[in-house]
Amino acid sequence: MFQQDLNPVGGSLALSALCAAIPLVTLFVLLGGLRLKAWVAGLISLGVALVIAVLLFKMPVGQALLAGTEGAAFGFFPILWIVINAIWVYNLTVASGHFDVLRRSFEKVSPDQRIQAIIIAFCFGALLEALAGFGTPVAISVVMLMALGFQPLKAATVALIANTAPVAFGALATPIVTLASVTSGVNDDPRLNIDTLGGMVGRQTPILAVLVPLVLVFVVDGKRGVRQMWLPAIVCGVAFGFAQFVAANYISVPLADIIAALVAAGAVVGLLRVWKPAHELTAAEVDAETEAAEGGTDGSGAGSTRRQPSGISTSVTSSTGRAGTATARDTATSDSSADVIRAYAPYAVIIAIFSITNIPAVKEFLAEKPFTFAFAWPGLEVLNTAGEPVSTTMFNFNWLPAAGTLMIFAGLITMVILKLSPAKAFKTYLETYVELKSAIITVMAVLALAYVMNLSGQTGSLGAWLAGAGAAFAIISPILGWIGVAVTGSDTSANALFGALQVQTAVEAGLDPVLMASANTSGGVLGKMVSPQNLAIAAAAVGLAGREGDIFRKVIGWSLGLLVLMCVIVGLQATPVLSWMVPGS
Repeated sequence: MFQQDLNPVGGSLALSALCAAIPLVTLFVLLGGLRLKAWVAGLISLGVALVIAVLLFKMPVGQALLAGTEGAAFGFFPILWIVINAIWVYNLTVASGHFDVLRRSFEKVSPDQRIQAIIIAFCFGALLEALAGFGTPVAISVVMLMALGFQPLKAATVALIANTAPVAFGALATPIVTLASVTSGVNDDPRLNIDTLGGMVGRQTPILAVLVPLVLVFVVDGKRGVRQMWLPAIVCGVAFGFAQFVAANYISVPLADIIAALVAAGAVVGLLRVWKPAHELTAAEVDAETEAAEGGTDGSGAGSTRRQPSGISTSVTSSTGRAGTATARDTATSDSSADVIRAYAPYAVIIAIFSITNIPAVKEFLAEKPFTFAFAWPGLEVLNTAGEPVSTTMFNFNWLPAAGTLMIFAGLITMVILKLSPAKAFKTYLETYVELKSAIITVMAVLALAYVMNLSGQTGSLGAWLAGAGAAFAIISPILGWIGVAVTGSDTSANALFGALQVQTAVEAGLDPVLMASANTSGGVLGKMVSPQNLAIAAAAVGLAGREGDIFRKVIGWSLGLLVLMCVIVGLQATPVLSWMVPGS
């Protein structure tokens, strides 16, 4: 049995909070400063958190280790269980060749690069974020853009900026699932659940979504792009934002990005049937303009990597270590209607399965035993400062209705539709685990770190100290999320690290805990484009490895500018001006 104490170091809250910050500082320095591999940094930081918990916060060794094991278990189930199985479904489309069919179908929508940036980087990237997350959308979108003729630096910039608004609901809302888990354990507010937190995030990120397509067309073609393409950009942004809001608040939090991506893509395609731009910016025109202005380079400086000519394949490696081949533009290839339907089928299957399981009667049925049951983590007994049991020690094992399990069903159906043999599908499944081995260790280590900090009282000490900022914390809140994602590369990890801290600080400062917890997620999405991991993924995919700094300079201004906007939104939502947007406020 262990009872938390927020002032264990010399009876001083400030000193205790300073000590509690050591594991986080260690993680940030190892990742951002020394640039160690994420899994190594995670394990070292976990060790530091255990030492601080035992020596300074007086947590028994056994209890500290058990807290870490529960966090690691939660990192695998349900978080990695979602990611692994979602990426497996994607890998099935690659193994069958239908991913190339999907790429070619996008190319036929419009030869205009500004439209392609909207549909591929934003809409399709959002769909990939919804299914897999963790850098996969950037890696795949970059390859597709390059295959369609985008120059390397521009392809990387577009893909990174596009990977913003969808991130909060990525990997079937894994960041929000994590946020609900870590926050509900430190506060008894009944609104700290997946549905309410997802609904609140769905009242913040859609505002960003309206602007991002406009940013993309500006990056692709400057002021001319905005002047000529403002209509499809606005249509896409508004459709995505509205659909994300409706889905997150009234349909299904895990399906929010899937629905929003499909609605946005459908809106753009529908618009193009009745509207055409006065001028189409094709890859050939961009090449001619670039050669005239830069003397044959791609505009990113000496030594730039030119776009591969048609017929040449470019090898790329995704965020999961997955190697793939993106064949350059092949406009001569003609796909049958059956192949196109099969290429889109996996996403339709996923939507159908999740829609069925979110029917209230079905959802309630699957939430009962034997499909779902909760149990106290063996041997872990922690009381909060008031002497009450901490709910985080209860582990919810929803083995059947878990998003990851549903993705397995989707994968099995996909296997049949794409005509893959069981042996090939099983081999692909095993390969997915091998490819994700580093990510698996990283996520489990970071979640173990978060649980040790939360249960030992380290997070509570930090929150109580930060509460001294009072109402001004509402503006700081999104910045914490931005820092967390910028360093870890993951909104899920940032929520695990700072979710409980946001809630505890909100309570101490007299702010709404749901709003502050959600702000961590919404602010975090804007750190994704500048995280070292995502920059490395984008650079490697376009053949600019070692030039991450060039890409960083292209995106940092947009990241900070949109972060300021999010800080303003959250600040206003914490006041009577926009407080009506907070559920149950």
